[in-house]
Amino acid sequence: MAHYSIKELEHLSGIKAHTLRIWEQRYQLLNPKRTQTNIRYYDDADLKSLLNVALLYQEGYKISKIAQLPPEQVAHEVLKVTQAELGKDQYMSQLIIAMVELDESLFERVLSRAVLQLGFPVAVQQVVYPFLNKIGLLWQTNNITPAHEHFMSQLIRQKMLVAIDAQQLQHAPGAPKILLYLPEGELHELSLLYMHYQFRAFGFKTLYLGQHLPLSDLVKAAEQYQPDYLCSVFTTTPSRTEAEEYLSTLLEQLPAVELLVSGFILQPFQGQLPTRVHYFRELIDYENWLTARAAAVTN
Repeated sequence: MAHYSIKELEHLSGIKAHTLRIWEQRYQLLNPKRTQTNIRYYDDADLKSLLNVALLYQEGYKISKIAQLPPEQVAHEVLKVTQAELGKDQYMSQLIIAMVELDESLFERVLSRAVLQLGFPVAVQQVVYPFLNKIGLLWQTNNITPAHEHFMSQLIRQKMLVAIDAQQLQHAPGAPKILLYLPEGELHELSLLYMHYQFRAFGFKTLYLGQHLPLSDLVKAAEQYQPDYLCSVFTTTPSRTEAEEYLSTLLEQLPAVELLVSGFILQPFQGQLPTRVHYFRELIDYENWLTARAAAVTN
């Protein structure tokens, strides 16, 4: 069973811990448990209940009124609210509930409505990425399992593939060629898929090779495809001790290409990377580069 601290509930719900303590004391909205060493914690039922309360509260319901509602009435009010247009925080709350409960129907419904309401790029930027950042805390505290990660990542991946397949292949004159891949051992594909979508949206020519590509196979594919850029994400591999050697080998074997990279592994090296390596710490950095490069092509 998951154990959440009140600070973790604050992070996931957006409601300050001080406010949560007041709600707990005044309205009994939460039901903390205690470990054998007398440390207070909250479980999945508390998290779900709080996220629903927070959704109604953010929609203008008075907390005193919410506290008087039986659980089935709270669920009914939440359903009414979620049938209308939601803000990004409400979407994220519903996605967290769906992930914790492994509720595929709810996850798919919320994600689809976010895409329909906001459009695919904005839904990814304002809902999906912030959601992934929020649940990073759950990974750190062991409150979600690999099953939860596979559950939500596969549903997001499916949505991205549908969006990519729906794009028209119209290349801008003189558009750069991009080869997208993940290094050997790297399986975290969502960021790379979104980059693929964006490159195609801007009219670039793309070759998507996906996960777990050995360096020797990458070099052979690049020699055949002759890309202007390689695009990758280093989340878990290569290790930080091996990253510099990996980049040096890659650039030496492919002297005509530039490398577009992001990911946790390369953060410590971002100020000292080779000149042919462009590192993007945030999504907005990547999008700014892409916009500028696309403008250069059209001019």
